[in-house]
Amino acid sequence: MPTRRELAHQFVPNSPFAQRLGLTIERLDADGAELRMPFDPGLATIADVVHGGAIATLIDTAGVTAAWGDETEVDTLAGATVSLSVDYVVAARSTDVVARASVVRRGRSLCFVTVEALDDAGRVVATGQLCHRYG
Repeated sequence: MPTRRELAHQFVPNSPFAQRLGLTIERLDADGAELRMPFDPGLATIADVVHGGAIATLIDTAGVTAAWGDETEVDTLAGATVSLSVDYVVAARSTDVVARASVVRRGRSLCFVTVEALDDAGRVVATGQLCHRYG
C-alpha cells in the first residue's frame, strides 16, 4: 500500500491545474512542504504583478501537499480542503513564489497547516492557513 507522501509526490506533477501553474515540489516531509511557482506573465493580474488567485492556489496546494507528507499507508489519494485563509502582504512582481507549508497538527481525519509565500528576495508576499480533511 502506498504512503501519503508517495501519493503526494505523484499528485502535484500529474494535476492539470498544478501543471498549468508550473508548480513543483522542492521539499516534502512529515513536517511540511515547499512548492515553487515560477513567474509567468500569463499569471499576472496587471503588468508584472502575480495574480492573487495564483498565489492562493499555490498556498492551498502547498498546504495539502504538506498534509500528505507523512508515511501513513492509504488506499487512495482522497480528501479536501475544508477551510483556507489567505492574507496578502505585498505584491509579488516578476518573481517566482515559493510556498513554505508547516504542519501544525495532523490528526486522524484533519490536518492543520500554516503557509508563507515568499518572493525571490525572501520577502513574505502572502500568508495562509488551511485545514485539510483526509478522504
